[in-house]
Amino acid sequence: MMKAVRFHGQKDIRLENIEIPKCGKGQVKVKPAYVGICGTDLHEYEDGANIIPITPHPITKEKAPLTLGHEFSGVVEEVGEDVTDVKIGQRVSVQPIIYDGTCGACRDGLINCCDNNGFIGLSGWGGGLSEHVVVPRAAIYEIPDSVSMELGALVEPLSVAWHSINVSQFKKGDAVLVLGGGPIGLAVIQCLKARGAEKIIASEVSPGRRAFTKQLGAHYTLDPTTDDVVARVREICGGVGADVAFDAAGVQAGLDQALKAIRAQGTLVNIAVWNKPAQLQMNDLVFREKKYIGVTTFVQGDFREVLDAIASGNLKPEPMITGKIQMDEIVEKGFKPLVEEKDKHVKILVEVSP
Repeated sequence: MMKAVRFHGQKDIRLENIEIPKCGKGQVKVKPAYVGICGTDLHEYEDGANIIPITPHPITKEKAPLTLGHEFSGVVEEVGEDVTDVKIGQRVSVQPIIYDGTCGACRDGLINCCDNNGFIGLSGWGGGLSEHVVVPRAAIYEIPDSVSMELGALVEPLSVAWHSINVSQFKKGDAVLVLGGGPIGLAVIQCLKARGAEKIIASEVSPGRRAFTKQLGAHYTLDPTTDDVVARVREICGGVGADVAFDAAGVQAGLDQALKAIRAQGTLVNIAVWNKPAQLQMNDLVFREKKYIGVTTFVQGDFREVLDAIASGNLKPEPMITGKIQMDEIVEKGFKPLVEEKDKHVKILVEVSP
């Protein structure tokens, strides 16, 4: 038997003893080391089940209660039949997307857009918040020697940001507006800095999070409740507006501001998951030839690029880690502080077996 943090329902998270999974053909057994608590985990805790299935998932065939943890690093314990390029003892980061490999999106290489997609740690197949987990070989990315296991647990949220930049048509030297100073907004800021953004402008209501945006690479910080965001962005960008904007906030007022703050033929990238329908002023797009793009998670290759950026020193995400806790502290020292003290935290890591 092993310990695992399991989601049973809204505000019902339990540390339980469950069976140790067996490693099968094409699989790798991992002993998790560090696990990040994600905003998705918080939404499930506060309001779930939302993403976590309450009827069998089409791929995993599992439903709640399920083991949590989809941002994690660990050490390879065992490899299954037909796995020849992974060795026991390797330090790895786990790419958690579950995909069927047969739908049109998957055939195009867009595993993040799979018709039946899910996540290890949300949809079944175990999760990082357990003493052992078995994952497909394709989910395994070796962590370079110069990268710590703690940073290995940050690769997943950083890959969300990295992928959004890849999709955005961003170019080195661009001026960029980032809406929202939560973990994903902060990840975008760090990745933009690593990739040579000339001007990074962050818009965030919370004073504490606004301070984090400055610490992690924003050149300018704005308070949308007191600053005229559109006017300030245009002023900072020489009167023309930002080349690209990233919406990691998902609020109507921010969307309206961002559309007006980008330049002619500029691009607004939506990363946020919205809680309610949004309105889009189409004429703001049409008459200035602006583009509005949705992005989700990451594709194969993004994890490797992020790990290489950290290893090279271009990406330095250490300040994102604002706390470390144990599995039996997950609610009191993990979920509750992240919900109730958002100004003080970015990413709390759970030490499973550091």
